[in-house]
Amino acid sequence: DYKEAVKWFTKAAEKGHAAAQCNLALSYYEGKGVPQDYTEAVKWFTKSAKRRYADAQYNLGVCYGNGMGVPLDYAEAASWYTKAAEQEHVSAQHNLGICFDSGAGVPKNYKKALKWIRKAAEQGHAEAQYNLGNYHEFGKGVFVDNIKAVQWYTKSAEQGYVLAQVNLGVCYDKGKGVPPDYKAAVEWYTLAAEQGNADAQYNLALCYELGKGIPIDYEKAVKWYTLAADRGSANAQNNLGVFYAKGMGVPKDNKEAFRWYTKAAEQGFADAQFNLALRYKYGDGVPQDEKEAVRWYTLAAEQGNALAQFNLGCSYYEGKGVSK
Repeated sequence: DYKEAVKWFTKAAEKGHAAAQCNLALSYYEGKGVPQDYTEAVKWFTKSAKRRYADAQYNLGVCYGNGMGVPLDYAEAASWYTKAAEQEHVSAQHNLGICFDSGAGVPKNYKKALKWIRKAAEQGHAEAQYNLGNYHEFGKGVFVDNIKAVQWYTKSAEQGYVLAQVNLGVCYDKGKGVPPDYKAAVEWYTLAAEQGNADAQYNLALCYELGKGIPIDYEKAVKWYTLAADRGSANAQNNLGVFYAKGMGVPKDNKEAFRWYTKAAEQGFADAQFNLALRYKYGDGVPQDEKEAVRWYTLAAEQGNALAQFNLGCSYYEGKGVSK
């Protein structure tokens, strides 16, 4: 009974009980038992935080960091995260690390970021474990160490953190920090893909297309490419266009191929721009239009696509779709 809880939290909060003040603030923050009111939440978080209640200090940092109930103020957010982090509040430690990583409210400092993120990771914070893995993989504040990256990605991924699952899949796929293991890659991609991560869905589709760690299955590849494409993955949109153009796992459909190439091309994906140009040149799924073909060849060619550069040269040589 949230309303009854708020009633008693209020009584205790008004008498200066720090935990009650924080719980009352959370009730307003989440709209449980009372109408959601970020301003009122900040009021009570502040009262509790001033009594050195770590959860309130952390939540007050969140409010300042997101401009909820107060004007956006990264410096104030970092200040409250620091107070909570120094009391071993794990989420505050992680968020303070992210502040140092991005320079939000404090000077950018990867070593300080690493210090706080490591503290949170060692306490089992899944996002911190993922970020610590990232630090080791890309050498932020430490030397590159792919073995340590895999160790931290694994800890995070085993807690269900989706970005860690994707990165761990890539490590097994590419043999970074571990021997190549396509089956393990597929397992981690699948877990992340089922959580709706577009990169994992694309990578899993590619595994089904190429038979990496799993038997070739074009229908399943189409399923996962479609899910990734619907989430805006240009790679997936282009590959889905190829599948429709060739009738792989789906009936051949030039109009559908054209639709997916267009989506990817409009995102600036060079291979799709080239494929779309071919659609216009030969009138596949769209009325033939040499000028439009040249436009898309040009966009792809300017990104270094060699096939587009060659075809664009041919267009100028033959005087097709260009001013003579």
